[in-house]
Amino acid sequence: MGLGFRRHGVSFGPWHARVLLGIAAESRSMEHEATVEGVGVGVGDDGAGAPVVLLRAREQYVPIFVSADQAQSMQLAIDEEPFERPLTHDLLIEMLSEFGGAIDRVRIDDLADGTFYAKIDAEQYTGGSRKDAVFDARPSDGIAVALRVDCPIIVDDAVIDAAGQPPEAFETDAETGPFAAEDDLEEESDLDAEDDSDDFEF
Repeated sequence: MGLGFRRHGVSFGPWHARVLLGIAAESRSMEHEATVEGVGVGVGDDGAGAPVVLLRAREQYVPIFVSADQAQSMQLAIDEEPFERPLTHDLLIEMLSEFGGAIDRVRIDDLADGTFYAKIDAEQYTGGSRKDAVFDARPSDGIAVALRVDCPIIVDDAVIDAAGQPPEAFETDAETGPFAAEDDLEEESDLDAEDDSDDFEF
């Protein structure tokens, strides 16, 4: 897979998420605000591609490959477009809220053997007391949830060091910059949703 990245959605504009970069909270290192640059298609040498969510931090891009379904879910959240029926991420948030819970933050905290790992920090208030919970998650699910509830996304410094790439490493073109037209991602819609391993590869 090459480093080309083409934009999904001709009407897509810059969308800034509260993405905070830093190492584990207990180390109290400085956290850096970043942006979610968008959802698009990673382009290989043969022109083929797979859906990608692109984070920007410390003047670097961090691409995470996802499934077409996850990419669509993220794009709908970015565009604030409701789906005809609740998607899985919408249903999860609605159920959590109904039981008095809330998402505090999403942490992308590890990258091992080419796969990203994440955790979702949540809270629940019952009887006047607070209960904290941490759930293992795929980064793609965590990001899709975070985009809907506007919670911070925390990315470990070690992940940025390992996966971050300079902007010039991504191909651009005069019309769309480092992104693709909307139908480029729709062509990938037949991808198996279970093939979403949040892999890191070039």
